[in-house]
Amino acid sequence: MRIVPIITAVLVTAALFILVMQREALIAFAVGSAQETPEVEAEQPTAPGGKQASVMRVVVQTSQSREIDSAVILRGETEAARQVKVRSETTARTISEPLRKGSFVQEGQVLCELDPGTRPAALANAKAQLANAIAQVPQAESRVKEALARLEEAQINDTVASELSKDGYASNTRVASTQAGVKSAEAAIESARSGVETAQAGIRSAEANVEVAETEIQRLTITAPFAGLLESDTAELGSLLAAGGVCATVIQLDPIKVVGYVPETQVNRVSLGSLAGARLSDGREVRGRVTFLSRSADPQTRTFRVDIEVANEDMGIRDGQTAEILIASSGTRAHLLPQSALTLDDGGRLGVRIVENGDTVAFKPITLVRDTAEGVWITGLPETVDVIVVGQEYVVDGVKVLPTYREVSQ
Repeated sequence: MRIVPIITAVLVTAALFILVMQREALIAFAVGSAQETPEVEAEQPTAPGGKQASVMRVVVQTSQSREIDSAVILRGETEAARQVKVRSETTARTISEPLRKGSFVQEGQVLCELDPGTRPAALANAKAQLANAIAQVPQAESRVKEALARLEEAQINDTVASELSKDGYASNTRVASTQAGVKSAEAAIESARSGVETAQAGIRSAEANVEVAETEIQRLTITAPFAGLLESDTAELGSLLAAGGVCATVIQLDPIKVVGYVPETQVNRVSLGSLAGARLSDGREVRGRVTFLSRSADPQTRTFRVDIEVANEDMGIRDGQTAEILIASSGTRAHLLPQSALTLDDGGRLGVRIVENGDTVAFKPITLVRDTAEGVWITGLPETVDVIVVGQEYVVDGVKVLPTYREVSQ
């Protein structure tokens, strides 16, 4: 039988016995050695039955809250205030010289001029139809007047025939004839009035045709919707622009927006109109105010968009530059602690473990305000508190510990 496997098994068994059965003593020894504290024997309170129970050693830091500027710090980028692809509303050939990208254009400046083709002839034809429709109205109105005169004459004849019939001087046939004439005159009036309405409808139709033709001609001139820079060349001379084709892309950089995304844990600290600053990737610093705060979170990142409007008169800030954003918020009192002091309770809440009266451990949930190179700023604790900074992972609420206090400067 080989002796090496037996020795290995014995060593492994001994190591497991120490790790499992003597865990607390091993941890206390490790913590005391790591902090280079003087060798102090843990108190051995007498437990029921005359046995002694060990007390866990921990390192505690006394923390005093301080007033801090709780600005919300974000990462973001610059974004043009407006960006539009100016498109054609009709199909025609470009007859204007192109403007080159980077050029500054004023609102209403011509970007693309299109060939009118047969559109002027269509407009002239529509205007001629309108003039003809207008001329039909007086004729229709004269027919109405003529029909009214005939009706009046027919009514007179009918009245005379009726009176003569009473005295026996006119036959019933004549009376029926005059009554038929009245009805015929009334029908003629209705027909004449219908002719007037038809003529007026013709005018409205002709006016609509004229407006369509004029609008089609106006679409031949494509202008800038606002003052800004050309992000692309305008359509080349001789190129065919279809309806919906892009003439040019115009962006507005003054003012410019700085866009960031606020975590849901800090969104309530940002409000419209708050002062904000940004440091761009080239080192330039700018200032502005919050002009937009989203009410809907991004479904992927659970963050809320925030827009900051910044002046950019010299056009020195470009679209898409990386920026570090600071948004002013009301000051608050917080504790500065080592990040390693943070822990989680059984429910998954972030917090710290503190030492209360009688050297008893208690868990306190906290809110993380800011992460710095010196440590983390947290809120949710009393003004003065003793926080366990070493050994907090090995104790639970309600147990007694033997604290060793560490100076903050350490």
